[in-house]
Amino acid sequence: MSMPENEIREIEAFLFLEARLADESRYDEWEALWTEDALYWVPRRADLDPAKEVSHIYDNRQRIGTRIRQLKSGFRYSQTPASPMRRVLSNIEIAPAGADEYEAGANFMLMELAIQSTRNMNFWGGRTLYRLRRVDGGLRMVVKKILLIDADEPIANLSFLI
Repeated sequence: MSMPENEIREIEAFLFLEARLADESRYDEWEALWTEDALYWVPRRADLDPAKEVSHIYDNRQRIGTRIRQLKSGFRYSQTPASPMRRVLSNIEIAPAGADEYEAGANFMLMELAIQSTRNMNFWGGRTLYRLRRVDGGLRMVVKKILLIDADEPIANLSFLI
């Protein structure tokens, strides 16, 4: 099913905004992009059952709020100060998913300068799957599922917003 071009551009702009807010540690604005029934998920592999296996991140809306408060507290030492980050989104695909909902997917590459300890440049790559919903005329995230290329390998600290 084809979508109107203006709707596609609106969804792409939303995805770019979400990435920029996360990159710039604009936590309150990033948190406001979520619905109340949100799920923020970084599984160890794509077909993982979160009821039976551990995920890197599996946050409901309340836990997203807790994560944001921790990042803003100054006591999340692995992110004090916040890591400078930039991500690139590509290969964006969008499809309607019911009344006022959309599914989107995008490849990403995230560069993180870990300045808290060794000033290492970390590279994170993978695909992000989104479920978006129109709420009061604007778009909000219902689900953000991040499929890291190396998710089932030992990975560094994910204390930031990926």
